[in-house]
Amino acid sequence: MAAALAPNLLAFVRLLRRAGLPLGPADALLAAEALTRIDIGNRHQVQAALRAAMIRRHDQAEVFDQAFSLFWRDPEAARHAAAMALLDGVKDKQRPPPASRRIAEALQGDRPPPPPPPRQEEPPPLQVAMTVSDHERLMKMDFEAMGAAEIAEAKREIHKLRLPLDERPTRRFQMHTAGSKLDLRRTLRDSLRTGGEVLGIARKRRVVRAPPLVVLCDISGSMARYAQILLHFLHAVANDRDRVHTFLFGTRLSNVTRALKARDPEVAFEMVSHAVPDWSGGTRIGESLARFNHDWARRVLGQGAVVLLITDGLDRQGAAGLAEAADRLHRSCRRLIWLNPLLRWEGFQPKSQGARALMPHVHEHRPVHNLNALRDLVATLSDHRSKRTSP
Repeated sequence: MAAALAPNLLAFVRLLRRAGLPLGPADALLAAEALTRIDIGNRHQVQAALRAAMIRRHDQAEVFDQAFSLFWRDPEAARHAAAMALLDGVKDKQRPPPASRRIAEALQGDRPPPPPPPRQEEPPPLQVAMTVSDHERLMKMDFEAMGAAEIAEAKREIHKLRLPLDERPTRRFQMHTAGSKLDLRRTLRDSLRTGGEVLGIARKRRVVRAPPLVVLCDISGSMARYAQILLHFLHAVANDRDRVHTFLFGTRLSNVTRALKARDPEVAFEMVSHAVPDWSGGTRIGESLARFNHDWARRVLGQGAVVLLITDGLDRQGAAGLAEAADRLHRSCRRLIWLNPLLRWEGFQPKSQGARALMPHVHEHRPVHNLNALRDLVATLSDHRSKRTSP
């Protein structure tokens, strides 16, 4: 039995790697050692042991559970079931969950390529219809509908984005030879070197600096898929410019600013997973915003800060205190931009209590469901001509 278990365990590790989990030989050895400490005949103990040895972040648990249920039941039957789940609605129009699609794609990786089609007597007619390139399709694809390969490509595209916020004038001045103002103090100080004779006029100009960027991202169950990908965007922004403050909230508020400053994305997300205990849980938007206003607003909302509020507006507590907290946040910053993935639907209406409470207190309401939406957001924040617009 042990001789058959080792190759199956290696095959399971390869399956998880193809599904996007960062596993290596050390993880396979740790999983094998974990199986020696439990009752190998108990399925629940085996799943718990492998989960403890292979899972590092909360967002990987769903992928692991789907892979375990498919692989250790019957690998051959699982491959056929996964292939049928990939068919877009021949019998069932409902799409499988994202984790199931990723595992299905990973299971298909071992299948041999299909045989070439038989040669035809006459060449097929030439198709001259214009088709969309893979890159354009990726830019328009919803994050929720992406598989493992699309997610990896989307992360590479996200790390290419840069967010140079429009620079704002401050109250400070600095010496400059072509400045627009006269610096009389420096002129008189320089004249002391020549016995009081003024040989030149010193000039100065106002210092301009990009305002702080504050991000409040919802990581509840309905936003977990989007938050997982948007964290890569926030990591790229935090490592590209200074004064970026990132907070994650579900049932509580967590400051992950220092964690996202790590250059290595894997190290940064490992630190985030340890700092955030409520990933994919409930949502308390009003309580989280009130906590931010009380503990952090005076520290980070200075010098014309721009606030990005990433949430779908679905509050577990029925928007209790949300309007008051959003109003104070609105009056404490220069721009409050609500990024809502539900805006991908053309007929979106703010019918939930949280959405109705947030809507009157935001300067802009924008979608954030694909790469094109992120690029539009970067272009808007980087344009010095952009003004406050009605949501």
